[in-house]
Amino acid sequence: MLAIERRNEILEKIQTDGRVVVSELSQQYQVSEETIRRDLEKLDNEGLVTKSYGGAVLNESVNVDLPFNVRKNTNVVGKQKIATLIKELVCDEERLILDASTTAIFIAKELKERQRLSIITNSIEVLMELFDVEDWRVISTGGLAKAGSFALVGPQTDKMLRSYHVDKAIISCKGLDLDEGLSDSDDLHAHSKKVMLDVAVEKILAVDSTKFGKRAFAQIGDFGDITKIVTDKRPDDEWLKLFDDKKIECIYPEE
Repeated sequence: MLAIERRNEILEKIQTDGRVVVSELSQQYQVSEETIRRDLEKLDNEGLVTKSYGGAVLNESVNVDLPFNVRKNTNVVGKQKIATLIKELVCDEERLILDASTTAIFIAKELKERQRLSIITNSIEVLMELFDVEDWRVISTGGLAKAGSFALVGPQTDKMLRSYHVDKAIISCKGLDLDEGLSDSDDLHAHSKKVMLDVAVEKILAVDSTKFGKRAFAQIGDFGDITKIVTDKRPDDEWLKLFDDKKIECIYPEE
């Protein structure tokens, strides 16, 4: 196994379990504890984990971009709930934008039950997921390939997005703050998501409950920029009041 493969597996384990222990990883991978410590030190230097005595824990800062494959395996149940709810909001033959979030992958899979959709996306993973759907029109934005996120971003992406008008834009975010609105960890991602909302009639935020009450680096927009929020569980009353005041429909699973 290559060192980078081992580190990615270690990162996924930390994502799942919350922490890892050097001695246990040493036995699992049949390498020295010093090798594991170097792996953890590299992950720590990249801002992905925080080294602790005898192991490491996950860096849960909203301003750190974990590798896509790691993020995709986070809160899978919640993302699936969101995707199921989103499917009921989409009709055959509609024109949609999907962003490059991991939630968008779950949504794309659920939407395969719909017919003759037109999908615009800056997600390489979504493009691959929908590559064999015969009666759909799937359009790539083009743009700069963003390392680690399987996303296309930048001025070319935004220019392409502005040339379309769609029924619904479905985006996610890294942080949702009562005062500051929607935010993301990267300014290029944030700007593309703002453009997606601008060109859509219906502006849908698909965000799991772990993002509520957090504020990331770059602002996407405020609550006036969205018309619906779809999440995986009932938000607290202060959030529901805000959504009601802003005339935003909040959709979540029935308990």
